[in-house]
Amino acid sequence: MIQLAVAMQWVKVLPRLFLGRINRVMERNTRVFSDLDLSLTAHPVTHDIARKFDENAINQSLRNLILTRNYERPFHSEIGSQVRSILFEPSSPMTAIKLKRSIEDVVNNFEPRVVLLGVDVIDQSDNNAYSITITYRIANTERPRQLDLVLERTR
Repeated sequence: MIQLAVAMQWVKVLPRLFLGRINRVMERNTRVFSDLDLSLTAHPVTHDIARKFDENAINQSLRNLILTRNYERPFHSEIGSQVRSILFEPSSPMTAIKLKRSIEDVVNNFEPRVVLLGVDVIDQSDNNAYSITITYRIANTERPRQLDLVLERTR
């Protein structure tokens, strides 16, 4: 009789233990990436600086990495790319290849949340610009995402 009572208690407890384990696994596999909105807009309710989440945060991070020059960040001189200096070179297929390679290097080296799938560089020499399309997926996800940038020469 005692064994039956113990077995009945386990029957009640096991589903809760199993569901608790599933919830912990789900929490571990679903991550939320967040970052401050660099336009410094105020949150409408809290009046604090608004935040960006997941894909928007990663897009902002990619844009910042690509447009950051070497030695521009204090104490992290290794972070950055040569993209801005490449924009001032004469427009040619070789320049587009250099630009593509520089973007691939900076994303692969400094953005661990992203798996880079491809970088397309289109020369818009009439506008003195390059159209960049970065195709990536967030680590541990399957859906490919895309970031479109237009890089122009500025002083």
